[in-house]
Amino acid sequence: MKKLCFYFQIHQPDRLREFRFFDIGKDSHYYDDFVNRTILRRVAQKCYLPMNDVLYDAIKSCGGKFKVAFSITGSALEQFERYAPEVIDSFRRLASTGCVEFLCETCNHSLSSLKSENEFRHQVQRHKATVERYFGQTPVTFRNTELIYSDSIGKTVYEMGFKTILTEGARHILGWKSPNYLYSNNIKPSQKLLLRNYHLSDDIAFRFAGSGLTSEQFVQRVLDEPGEIVNIFMDYETFGEHQSAETGIFEFMKALPSAAIAAGIKFVTPAEAASRLKAAGPLSVPQPISWADEERDVTAWLGNELQQDAFNKLYGLVEKLSIIDNADLWADFGRLQESDHFYYMCTKFFSDGDVHKYFNPYDTPYEAFINYMNVLSDFIIRVNDEYATKN
Repeated sequence: MKKLCFYFQIHQPDRLREFRFFDIGKDSHYYDDFVNRTILRRVAQKCYLPMNDVLYDAIKSCGGKFKVAFSITGSALEQFERYAPEVIDSFRRLASTGCVEFLCETCNHSLSSLKSENEFRHQVQRHKATVERYFGQTPVTFRNTELIYSDSIGKTVYEMGFKTILTEGARHILGWKSPNYLYSNNIKPSQKLLLRNYHLSDDIAFRFAGSGLTSEQFVQRVLDEPGEIVNIFMDYETFGEHQSAETGIFEFMKALPSAAIAAGIKFVTPAEAASRLKAAGPLSVPQPISWADEERDVTAWLGNELQQDAFNKLYGLVEKLSIIDNADLWADFGRLQESDHFYYMCTKFFSDGDVHKYFNPYDTPYEAFINYMNVLSDFIIRVNDEYATKN
């Protein structure tokens, strides 16, 4: 029986306010609270609340045979609590069905796995505790920020107790292999890998509008795929935000569960997939991959000198922060790690340029870099001042 695994990512960054050079050392509130609240409230009304209702109704009407998984960043949960607590209630209602798995990731949707193992472990433990607090579930499956994965990252995640991890079915890694099987970590064979089928995922996430795609057609595409399991992973904001309600995206998802079940497809959560399927073999991933852009690597965030300079300066503060151990500084450090800040600095102008422009609140990546570095300069002053008082 063909298995289908739906996983949705939810994240809202702490967007920075316009922070001028003359603000450095004078004003240490970095975030545009008005914009963050406005966007969060808009997406809640257009996506989170109506789509949660769609999924809840589907679970009930299918007698619990329809199942999904979510990863909600700590950054998003904090904003839900601050600006739209009804969204948390809506996710708790989904959790009560027993048909929803909540995954673990870095609390601040950070790139720490690429730079600081200690900070990476700290963020993962924070997020695990956050999921337990909000939803009463102890996560057993891991997805790293932007599905970033390598053999060594998987090993670190395995050592933290996660035996299953989600990542991208990147062509340059798979070669002739299909993403529609369970694989294992090349250096930790007990760790299972679930790979995103990007063709079918992107049929919904990026190509739905104007495609005329019906639930029956999509089910047939799933059935036509070789392999045992088809993993459909995407941003939850696909529904109602990136693909507006006028495209018919909600009606599509309302009809899909029953159509798939009628065709003999079995829905599973990532944890269920890992427990029921045997690994087809190891998958060697020596260098980090992700689900971003044509390259499926980390160049969307660290592909130019601007990004690398900001990234290295930020993580150069880890040792001092550990000595200081100031809660306010740690909180800002977490928010400044959000991968979005580095994404805005991306200078790709070719195959993926439009995607980066769509998600970028700045007119140019250089403006994003200047604004971020002004904020970081103020943060460094605060860290150094606090560090001086400790020595």
